[in-house]
Amino acid sequence: MSQVSIEQEVIEEVAGGEFERTPVPNSKLKGWKSFIGMYAGEHAAGTEFMIGPLFLTAGVSAFDLIIGLLIGNLLAVLSWRFLTAEIAVKNRLTLYYQLEKICGKKLVTGYNLANGILFCFLAGSMITVSATAVGIPFDMPMPKLDDTLPNGMTWIIIVIAIGAVISLIAARGYDMVTKAANWMSPIIVLAFVVAGIVALSQLGVDSFTKFWDIWGEGGEPFPGQTKFTFWHVVIWSWFANGAMHIGMSDLSVFRFAKQAKAGWATAAGMYVGHYMAWIAAALLYAVYLKSPEAQAFLSVGDAPPVAPGPMAYNAIGVFGIIAVVLAGWTTANPTIYRAGLAFQAILPKLSTAKVTILAGAVATIAGLFPAFAMKLLGFVALYGFILAPFGAVIVFEHFFYKKAGIIKNYAEIANLSFNKSVFWAWAISFGVFYFISVQFDVFLSFVTLPAWLLCGILFLVFSRYFQKIT
Repeated sequence: MSQVSIEQEVIEEVAGGEFERTPVPNSKLKGWKSFIGMYAGEHAAGTEFMIGPLFLTAGVSAFDLIIGLLIGNLLAVLSWRFLTAEIAVKNRLTLYYQLEKICGKKLVTGYNLANGILFCFLAGSMITVSATAVGIPFDMPMPKLDDTLPNGMTWIIIVIAIGAVISLIAARGYDMVTKAANWMSPIIVLAFVVAGIVALSQLGVDSFTKFWDIWGEGGEPFPGQTKFTFWHVVIWSWFANGAMHIGMSDLSVFRFAKQAKAGWATAAGMYVGHYMAWIAAALLYAVYLKSPEAQAFLSVGDAPPVAPGPMAYNAIGVFGIIAVVLAGWTTANPTIYRAGLAFQAILPKLSTAKVTILAGAVATIAGLFPAFAMKLLGFVALYGFILAPFGAVIVFEHFFYKKAGIIKNYAEIANLSFNKSVFWAWAISFGVFYFISVQFDVFLSFVTLPAWLLCGILFLVFSRYFQKIT
């Protein structure tokens, strides 16, 4: 190793060892097992306890759910493998530093702020999930499906305590995040399996026909919820993590991979988490819907609450409480870590640990408000729609810059702080398809891919034009 390389690694270790502004060195690369543990832990986690039941509230049918999830999750895995991981191992840079090279410092600062805040809101919803489990021994009132504000002092204290623990773990860096996921994920996966089996027994399911009949042909959505069809399930499950794969956020994760084939590790998250766990969580909610409490809500036209803690406790007791708490942690930990990286790009003089604590504080505040968790289907769709098109800029530049005749990393080379090509490509694609969504009542996930493609194409067109006249 050269003296320059040694000095660079010493500098990075002093700064926190996360290589925010340099490529990850070969000595720090990780094998595929690290990614299996992380993705299984992150995606068989807190969001699953919310999303599974929310599919039932959306009136989805058995075929639409089971086959739709099978296809949508496959598309997500392919996106991670052939787009995110492929680019990550070539450059080994965080999303934020990669965008800075293309967009310029000023433009990427706005993106980083939005990205970090949205990550915090997502992590906050997972703190909410964990709180529904921790609150059981304290007889805490659970948030309802249409609740927005905290429902009492007990809720506030529990959320703050959980947020503090999660933030401290995330602040320890990438190694601690992956270790926590590896420790917790087997417990969580086992809990989902056992809870699903117990729920089937409680529902009296002893054949595949009865299992299918739980969803049947679907029905009307609960009050305030969107009706989901087959294509809703396929497209939504594909883009539920759109900001991470086609939005390139997981460049920050896969930059540590030895080879691009580590991208296949995301299948552990998609099919253990976004398939088995979503269905298991839906079964828990199906049991709850038969309870007198839920029937009382339905009889007056109200939607019964979706509280993961009590649902899991009803199925598998104290183990269910532990699983829900850990599930919230394993989602919130890497999410707060990503948010910290976004804020660190804005505040480079602060250490990664300090900005991660800042991100954790924002996430904890968000966790106080149940609306982020209760409206998770819609929030995740909006989140992906806003951020994913920026990933198109990276993808289209990486694969097509030579054919398009443009200069790669133009903002860095031309010393630009604001790349107009990126801004107008995103603004036009966002504006056009958000207008279509609102004006014609089109579900946001349906327009995420068209917006992503348009943004990538416009970026190449505008780059060719602006680079010629400057």
